[in-house]
Amino acid sequence: MNIPFLGNRHGKTGGVPHTADPDLLAECELLRAQAAEEGVALDDTPASLEALDQLLPRWREDEETMAWLGTDAGLYLGTVLTRTVSGAEWEIRADGEPVVRLASGREFEVVESGHDWAADGVPELSQLYAEVAEA
Repeated sequence: MNIPFLGNRHGKTGGVPHTADPDLLAECELLRAQAAEEGVALDDTPASLEALDQLLPRWREDEETMAWLGTDAGLYLGTVLTRTVSGAEWEIRADGEPVVRLASGREFEVVESGHDWAADGVPELSQLYAEVAEA
């Protein structure tokens, strides 16, 4: 998924991936607002992913909200990973997709995972975190 506001901010061309601003990716405004309405504090920890997994998926009634929330959920998962897993960092691929790159070099497509979670609840964000964190 190409996230337009990330664009080609660093002037990179020719298919060269680049790093991303972690604070910008961590905003996740809709997700944070919906979580707050349900009394869930998103403190960028693995425990907050477990709390998100317990929310009732009211957003599934509105496709636009579900898409936006899916993107936010993926970016939030990536934020927790980059802030808690040693060597994990954001990278923007040449196609505009933000991914988390682990110290091993493995890429994890968090936005795609966030969309799956928003649409189906599976796999759970906490489960994804656990799988990536142990790799």
